[in-house]
Amino acid sequence: MTLNFTDTNMAEAEQQRWYAVDDGVMGGVSQSGFRVEAGGGCFCGEVSLENGGGFASVRREPNGFESTLANGQGVTLRVRGDGRTYQLRLKSSALDEASAYRVAFTPTAHQWETHPFTWAQFEAVRRGTLLSSAPPLDPSTIHQLGFLIADRTAGPFRLEVASIATYSQD
Repeated sequence: MTLNFTDTNMAEAEQQRWYAVDDGVMGGVSQSGFRVEAGGGCFCGEVSLENGGGFASVRREPNGFESTLANGQGVTLRVRGDGRTYQLRLKSSALDEASAYRVAFTPTAHQWETHPFTWAQFEAVRRGTLLSSAPPLDPSTIHQLGFLIADRTAGPFRLEVASIATYSQD
């Protein structure tokens, strides 16, 4: 299963599924969004360290894609970044609402790259703290996915996403 953001037929419907959850929830002023544009999706905005802030994130409302992830051995991202470090975050019914499974990646600036991640590479976190007693990620429990930037660096960011796909080693 693949979310292919280069497919212009799905752009409008996919755009409506994404929403931002930035550090404003704790007094910060970072801003972000996810746009589906010609040729791909874009997680972009600006991180601010003011008022104790420092993170920006977007999440995707589930619509069945998440449940198909259980059919693979992981997930693959096709992305073009800006040299900053991002996280792919997966919400799971095995964790409380404030927690997620994450994997960090730093795409080379201005180059399209493919990043495959096995389920074992994801670690459970709650507000940036590792949850050592959490169970390993069970892909059948995934109900939401998203991206987060929290690299303690103020300024604009841009992560372009061509696709998010189930990863299988064949």
